[in-house]
Amino acid sequence: MELLWSQDQALSRSDIIDMSENNRTWKASSIHILLNSLIRKGYIEVDGFVKTGKNYGRTFRPVVSEEEYMVQQLKTPSISIPKFFSALVKDEDIGSDVLEELKNILEQK
Repeated sequence: MELLWSQDQALSRSDIIDMSENNRTWKASSIHILLNSLIRKGYIEVDGFVKTGKNYGRTFRPVVSEEEYMVQQLKTPSISIPKFFSALVKDEDIGSDVLEELKNILEQK
C-alpha cells in the first residue's frame, strides 16, 4: 500500500515487484494473492491495463488514503484502540513532539 500511495500513477504487478525489491517481506509469486486480497477489501482497484511483453497486465491504484486505511485497520475487532494508544505512549522511541501532537488532536476532538 505504501508503494501505491507514494506514486502518482497506477502500477502494474511487475512495477510493484521491481520497486519493492529491497524491502519486500513477501515472495514475488504471492503478488497475485496480495493484490486480489486488497481489491476484495476495497483498498485498491484496477485502474487499467498495460502491455507487458506479449500480454496485457492490470494496473492498480489505491482507493483509500493512508489515513483511511489506518482507521480501518484500527477498527478491526482484534485491536483495542485504548491498548494501542497506551502502548504507543509507553514506547520510548516516540518523541515528545508526537505525544504533544496526539494530545492536541484529542483535545480538538
